[in-house]
Amino acid sequence: MERTELNALGEFGLIDRIKSKFTTQNPETITGIGDDAAVIDLGDKYMLISTDMLLEGIHFDLSYAPLRHLGYKAVAVNVSDIAAMNGIAKQITVSIGLSNRISVEAVDEIYEGIRFACEDYKVDLIGGDTSASRSGLILSITATGLVDKDKIAYRNGAKVNDILCVTGDLGAAYFGLQILEREKQEYLANPNMQPDLEEKSYLVGKQLKPEARADIIHELAEAGVVPTSMIDISDGLASEIIHLSTQSGVGALIFEEKLPIEDITMLTASEFNISPITAALNGGEDYQLLFTVKQADFDKIKNVSDITPIGYMTEDKAVELVLKSGAKASIKAQGWNHLQ
Repeated sequence: MERTELNALGEFGLIDRIKSKFTTQNPETITGIGDDAAVIDLGDKYMLISTDMLLEGIHFDLSYAPLRHLGYKAVAVNVSDIAAMNGIAKQITVSIGLSNRISVEAVDEIYEGIRFACEDYKVDLIGGDTSASRSGLILSITATGLVDKDKIAYRNGAKVNDILCVTGDLGAAYFGLQILEREKQEYLANPNMQPDLEEKSYLVGKQLKPEARADIIHELAEAGVVPTSMIDISDGLASEIIHLSTQSGVGALIFEEKLPIEDITMLTASEFNISPITAALNGGEDYQLLFTVKQADFDKIKNVSDITPIGYMTEDKAVELVLKSGAKASIKAQGWNHLQ
């Protein structure tokens, strides 16, 4: 039997392959694989369900990731998926795989971070599972949430001329990771060195303890705006724009000069000799929200300080970046490949 390597498919190809082999059998299952969260019909509302797994050596490095931050981040990335459907997270379950290197006190630290996140996002820890692990620390969280049926935002609802918006700023988490990796290598070369991350605390914080943008869901509700499509930025802006475009059957045009990038990100990009635009497009782990709104709705949210319009959806299926020079460049999805 012929063997196919996982890298030949990539993460999204593997997901599509799995999805193609299953059909839904229950009328309550409105949406399964393929969006930020599954959608279950509760009658008067929809329930949203999302799962994310963090693996030591793949998603985090305990040489520089504080356990408390790790617990917080594990919750935040799931709350972000619920927010990406225009919903509000309500409950989580936590499953944890523990190697013999992990002490009781270390477990306490992880759950302290989880507790802080539960307080910040007003979610309840309602259960989970614990297991031994021979491959390091494993943390898997499932989040549930609720959304009114007429308020849900899928990835496939964008229309031609809809305004493409993003929350917060982009690329910071990528450079936070670069800084942490650089400090780790310097420490390995000289264990007596003391890392000085004060100047880069914003970037490092974006990597180690990202915030889910549940606040934006409340802002949109107050403005009376329902996005036509929405996704969270976990794999990089380019990848997420292509998801919205492909699933909605439209193209996208975004403008380099509109991309929200902090000054400290720009400065650090210069240090590493990496384009800040490349980091914004492909860096990943920003956990901001990318969404589209009707042109008529944009006036209702244009004064929300943390929402930036970056382009619009087009009839042409191409996904392109308009450079400051006026030239256009095709956007490719590089992002993170979690199977490598």
